[in-house]
Amino acid sequence: MQVHHHPLAGAPLGTGRVLTSYGFGPQHGDAPRKVYIQASLHADELPGMVVAWYLKQRFAALEAAGRLMARIVLVPVANPAGLNQHWFGAQMGRFDLRSGQDFNRRFPELGPELALHLKSRLNGDEHRNGRLIRTALRDALAARQPVTELDAQRLELMRLACDADLVIDLHCDWEAAPHLYTTPEAWPAIEPLARYLGSEAQLLADVSGGEPFDEACASAWRYLRGAFGERYPLPPDVLTVTLELRGVRDVSHELAARDAQAIVDTLTHLGMIEGDAPEPPPLRHPATPLAGCEHLRAPLAGVILHRREIGETVRAGETIAEVLDPLEDRLVPLVAGTDGVLYARHWTRFATAGMLVARIAGAHAARTGDLLVP
Repeated sequence: MQVHHHPLAGAPLGTGRVLTSYGFGPQHGDAPRKVYIQASLHADELPGMVVAWYLKQRFAALEAAGRLMARIVLVPVANPAGLNQHWFGAQMGRFDLRSGQDFNRRFPELGPELALHLKSRLNGDEHRNGRLIRTALRDALAARQPVTELDAQRLELMRLACDADLVIDLHCDWEAAPHLYTTPEAWPAIEPLARYLGSEAQLLADVSGGEPFDEACASAWRYLRGAFGERYPLPPDVLTVTLELRGVRDVSHELAARDAQAIVDTLTHLGMIEGDAPEPPPLRHPATPLAGCEHLRAPLAGVILHRREIGETVRAGETIAEVLDPLEDRLVPLVAGTDGVLYARHWTRFATAGMLVARIAGAHAARTGDLLVP
């Protein structure tokens, strides 16, 4: 195991933070493939941080046994800046308090820049083209100079992940069943991970809006395929997936060990770890478009009374929850408008008017624009 510390520029005078990454398996030049895994980019989402700690132990043992067939880079704490944000004892890890920006948005889009650089350099050799693209990605990110600490953190994470074949970003929701986000093209390869994890909702979109980390890792490949795919052979795009490991309070040894094993089984299934993976369990629910998710919002302020549980399949017309205004004796139902899996809901029990209360994974695309939770 190799340990690397990556200082972040832009911190106030007299302070400073670093990202810490752990490398396992063959060195970069010797590895046929690379896996990148990070946790807690939203710094108050802690289940993935514990999973990453379990993975660190597992990868070290697998490396010692000579079973790693791919280079693995692991970042257990992907947002040291957000870990330092507290307001009267409450951790504020989703948004940068200086800019108001979501830590998992606005990652750099490199496709147009790379297309200009590579348009006269690609040829009929797919493997050569892949090496050129990965080198161009590394060079483009190395050339960028951050201004703020937030810029530096985004750039350093992208530099660590940009040349990977598989990117796994570990998150969680407020209260949720395990679920994941990936692209339609990546889904066939990601499906075993959904099966091993017991994911209840598999949400697919090429572009969800806001340039989150996983999409930023894949967007340059998608752009280059659109620009050059008909003229030159290009290797398969990077596989990216965001895993939502239940809710913010679902932090335990038992769950973390189980989720880490699901990731190890997936890497074994994909041939990145030597050995025989167990047969993936049946898929809990089929993949659905992210645009098919229904967002149920409170029409007024009041106490939330949930009527259905996380992970249940609901039908259009069913009452999912109610909002109670005890002063006006109003009990307003929140009614599902689509069939699907109730996969996530807010962890608070008092709603402000317009607050997102629950989400249902429906099968039919019905939304446009930015598809992720703001």
